[in-house]
Amino acid sequence: MGIKVLVVDDSSFFRRRVSEIVNQDSSLEVVGTANNGLEAVQLAKELNPQVITMDIEMPVMDGITAVRKIMANQPVPILMFSSLTHDGAKATFDALEAGALDFLPKRFEDIATNKDDAVALLQQRIKTLGRRRLFKPATRPKAAVTIARPAAIMPSSTERSKLSTSTLSQPTQTADRPHSRANVVARASGKKYKALLIGTSTGGPVALQKVLTQLPANYPHPIVLIQHMPAAFTPTFASRLNGLCKIEVKEAETGDQLRAGCAYLAPGGMQMMLERGGRIKVLAGKEQMNYKPSVDITFGSASKVFGGDVLAVVLTGMGADGREGARMLRAAGANIWAQDEASCVVYGMPQAVINSGIASKSIGIDYMAESILKETFNG
Repeated sequence: MGIKVLVVDDSSFFRRRVSEIVNQDSSLEVVGTANNGLEAVQLAKELNPQVITMDIEMPVMDGITAVRKIMANQPVPILMFSSLTHDGAKATFDALEAGALDFLPKRFEDIATNKDDAVALLQQRIKTLGRRRLFKPATRPKAAVTIARPAAIMPSSTERSKLSTSTLSQPTQTADRPHSRANVVARASGKKYKALLIGTSTGGPVALQKVLTQLPANYPHPIVLIQHMPAAFTPTFASRLNGLCKIEVKEAETGDQLRAGCAYLAPGGMQMMLERGGRIKVLAGKEQMNYKPSVDITFGSASKVFGGDVLAVVLTGMGADGREGARMLRAAGANIWAQDEASCVVYGMPQAVINSGIASKSIGIDYMAESILKETFNG
């Protein structure tokens, strides 16, 4: 039997179209459809699907509310369909924060220029999510040890507690194994740093929020962010992070000078490169590139600007983008970390750098910020 899918949308045409695409793949099976969020919540209990595709705007109960209820009662991987607008972007991030794992544009021509590629991408995303097994959200495990921090720089325990309860999604445990504190940096390497680089894709918005909201305003290095995301979404995502974080977060622009305590998000649909002197250059890049922005391109340019004086982190994501850029950084002497498998939505990009022997650490997302602070504040 294939991966069981529940399709939720108030448009009968869209429900039928998505169902047809899903059922074209012999490893997938639509077990039910719903035309509003309330029906989705009920059918999720009755049909026990392995993946739900969810619209956002629906009568009776909207998709975000439905996601929140499903994840609270019977967690299941949820793929949101979103319009590529400012309001659509905001609603999509709300849905991800409520517990949805991934999203795709609702117009298939926005997914890929080729119809067959769009169909294959949707099928692949559903299959990838279908391999995830989720438990109810659990509270962050109590730390086994206390890591001392310089009070003048590190956020206080009160600040960290406020952040973890007010702006961060609670960790979702997988059926494979619960989150572990293994590989948290117990002792800093003493290496000197000039920048923090983070690359991510599927599952990245929530992962980045977990990490960045725990960095203090006077974080001593610039932060470069590469998130696979449509062009219509990155301005909203940067603005959202800026409102949640103590550091400044902005969508990168050509000519930006890297500053300590500021995070620069690569614009969707473009490529971001670092230039000598610590300036940013944003360009269209080659049309045949699979990823816009590409982690490989930004990491590769950083190796020429900073050499080994960076910490590069590869978070959850599908594929292997970031591996070759991380290889260039590692050859220059940089430190490479990866998110661990248990806390990834998709263990593709982190696995690529781990299996290649490039990453020196594999760390759970709930402890990534703690580890970054411990390591880079000694730089």
